[in-house]
Amino acid sequence: CVCVCVCVFVVFDSIEDYCPGFKGLVVGKEVLTPPDLERIFGLTGGNIFHGAMSLDQLYLSRMSYLSPAYSSPVPGLFLCGSGAHPGGGVMGSPG
Repeated sequence: CVCVCVCVFVVFDSIEDYCPGFKGLVVGKEVLTPPDLERIFGLTGGNIFHGAMSLDQLYLSRMSYLSPAYSSPVPGLFLCGSGAHPGGGVMGSPG
């Protein structure tokens, strides 16, 4: 898509302003839009956080390790990731 390519050049130009030589170091790139993320990885709406970053879907509104939904038939196996408490954007915290 032309729009995506233009956006990539704008971002690269902006980085180049602060890091001269950046564009010369790039050996390849792949741009994934939200529709691509939904199609390829099944992320609803292309949302990498498995839900909106809004109060009704963060922290205590997500399952916690105390919730029975976290249990599994495999002892010691816990459900974790961006979709788990405390939610996306806290890398490594949920699991």
